[in-house]
Amino acid sequence: MLRVVSLNLNGIRSAANKGWVEWAEQAEIDCMGVQELKAQAGDMGERFDTVAGLDGRFHCAEKKGYSGVGLYARKAPSEVRIGFDGGEFDAEGRYVEARFDTPQRKLSLISCYFPSGSSSEERQQAKFRFLAVFYPHLQRLKAERQFILIGDVNIAHREIDLKNWKSNQKNSGFLPEERAWITRVIDELGLVDVHRTLRPDDTGEAYTWWSNRGQARAKNVGWRLDYQLATPALAQAARTVSVYKTQRFSDHAPLIIDYDLEL
Repeated sequence: MLRVVSLNLNGIRSAANKGWVEWAEQAEIDCMGVQELKAQAGDMGERFDTVAGLDGRFHCAEKKGYSGVGLYARKAPSEVRIGFDGGEFDAEGRYVEARFDTPQRKLSLISCYFPSGSSSEERQQAKFRFLAVFYPHLQRLKAERQFILIGDVNIAHREIDLKNWKSNQKNSGFLPEERAWITRVIDELGLVDVHRTLRPDDTGEAYTWWSNRGQARAKNVGWRLDYQLATPALAQAARTVSVYKTQRFSDHAPLIIDYDLEL
């Protein structure tokens, strides 16, 4: 089995102080995509280069204390690609792709952090620009190789994916345009929302993010924002899915999916 985890850390140093590394060491993970490092390359050091026997590759934002993604893997990749657009969003540290290619197969694992538009209309427009340029990137990638996109998508796709969907229809993360983008990725591009394929009726147990306000986590007033989107052949190898909620490392919880495959 290949155990793949996605987790928005909301600061890698903060999550480590809350027990994330110790949890990872006993969770039998083979690949872990992490988002929102909030750290620069010089901050990572030996402390985070390797976690739980997994070697990390990172894409840090130019802005200090902002964004950043990492991909940890037990097996050494044949190639690592940092960034995807060569412009606005690469400067924000949002994409790292590890390739595990053999003569028989081209396979990538990708850690990605989609922008949030909740802070301002300016950032919402940036989110729309990201979606516009990221779709053709995924399209080109799918034409060449199999992949699993691991990450914080910052979009709840369907009403079942958040507690208070009626009151959030005009809020970032549940806007019609954002939800339509996910639908297009599934229906037209042909990627598979692995969690929903394995457990189509999950409601509150599927949530991966909770606001820090109003006891949202205690009351499970959450959103499903963290996904693993896979090409069909890889998605067919998925066997189990869970969201780990026993410990709290950030405002997100780890999404764990086991696949019957090898890198």
